[in-house]
Amino acid sequence: MKYTVYLSGEIHTEWRDKIKNAIETNSLPIDILTPNTDHDSSDECGVNILGAEENPFWKDHKAAKINSIRHMTALSRADIVVVRFGDKYKQWNAAFDAGIATALGKSLIVEHSKELTHPLKEVDAAAMATAENTEQVIEILEYLCKDY
Repeated sequence: MKYTVYLSGEIHTEWRDKIKNAIETNSLPIDILTPNTDHDSSDECGVNILGAEENPFWKDHKAAKINSIRHMTALSRADIVVVRFGDKYKQWNAAFDAGIATALGKSLIVEHSKELTHPLKEVDAAAMATAENTEQVIEILEYLCKDY
């Protein structure tokens, strides 16, 4: 079976690269989808494409709407959604993606540190698996791809 996996959430570490490298190294039958992980490009896409805004709300609104096209399309296409919550920033968009994935009936894997267990308890309750690190996510994906 071939899977399409959407890697959502935290963009300030190399966790996606670890997963992509494991998929390639182990020749796993997985296609990867991602949000735009270039922070500046993501924040500026609205005004760069549709024109400048004086009010920061409308600048962010334009970018959010355009980025949502990518997110919603990827969520719709994915078989599995992996959402990583980092420790440094609040990833409200990751929580949104987890909720949408659940509403769409997608298999959800959540990754976060033990310290975030309490604040993310509702997100964890919706997940099929909750991992504490990227290595566990990789092991789950490897397991799913094994022929038994």
